[in-house]
Amino acid sequence: QDPQSPEADQFRQAAAEIPEVPFGLSSSAAVLSHYGASANTVALFRMVDNDRRDLDMNDRDIDAKKLTRFVRMNELRLVTEYDPVTAIGVMQSSLQFNLLLITDKMSPKHPERMRKFRAAAELYKGKILFILLDSNLKSNEQVLSYFQLKKSQLPALAVFHTPDDEHDVLTPGEISIERLQDFCNRFLQ
Repeated sequence: QDPQSPEADQFRQAAAEIPEVPFGLSSSAAVLSHYGASANTVALFRMVDNDRRDLDMNDRDIDAKKLTRFVRMNELRLVTEYDPVTAIGVMQSSLQFNLLLITDKMSPKHPERMRKFRAAAELYKGKILFILLDSNLKSNEQVLSYFQLKKSQLPALAVFHTPDDEHDVLTPGEISIERLQDFCNRFLQ
């Protein structure tokens, strides 16, 4: 509530650590009331799934490092890269459909694949959570195993419905926005 408080200073430090995430600070009672937030609360608004996560800054143990970790764990982007830190936000998303692009980020074709994947993600914002999974990370081998994929079958798209674990896999020759849409639409139906 006090923009000069130690908590506000920690907030500013965290904001400086994550320049790609927009931060705002308000001490207005009208703003707090509008968002149903209490004083000294950090509210993280996720546009991808229209969800919100709150962190109470009244806990004296909260510092800029812990606040940065809270944001990193709970933020979801248009395309969220899956790793041990973002796994929490992905698992807690209110979206019931997830589409994974399982690929080698070191591939020369990766930037073009990502461009198409992001374009498709725009079309399904609020319906499907788009996730990038780097096949080079040892921590992601379990996901490959779950979808019964071998590295020789990559890149691949995997879509799943979280409540019942229903899923489908597409091992594309070439990823196009049209193929992504067709794959998503078939699964949604």
